[in-house]
Amino acid sequence: MYAVESQAHTHPWSLVSLEGCFGHLYRVLGIHQHNKLLGFAIVQQIVDEATLLDICVSPTSQGQGLGKKLLLQVLAEAKACDAVVMMLEVRESNIAAKSLYEALGFVESGRRKNYYPCELSVSAAGKEDAILMDYCWQD
Repeated sequence: MYAVESQAHTHPWSLVSLEGCFGHLYRVLGIHQHNKLLGFAIVQQIVDEATLLDICVSPTSQGQGLGKKLLLQVLAEAKACDAVVMMLEVRESNIAAKSLYEALGFVESGRRKNYYPCELSVSAAGKEDAILMDYCWQD
């Protein structure tokens, strides 16, 4: 997981942070092919609120629909566990992820201004907004 995380994100989680997500408070889902991890997602659910904490696909496997497949699996499992909302945050510059989330029905619910560190080429301040998004199941 750490190798995929390090390759897929400009500011990856630490190994210790990833290791901390294996416990009763979290669900970790993965996509494998030929015994190789191609992507994973980490979800925390408290009562009926689920939060997508991390999702990533190895750069060599991106563009094949695996992120969408993984996110649909995340949503299905959360609904099966009685979630009424799935929340996440995404970097403002992550156009591909935002497009995927919107295509699956997530809507922007807020922003955290200057939340993420970023390259100066993205923002002169070296920070970018986190966009908060929610998905609510329709009954």
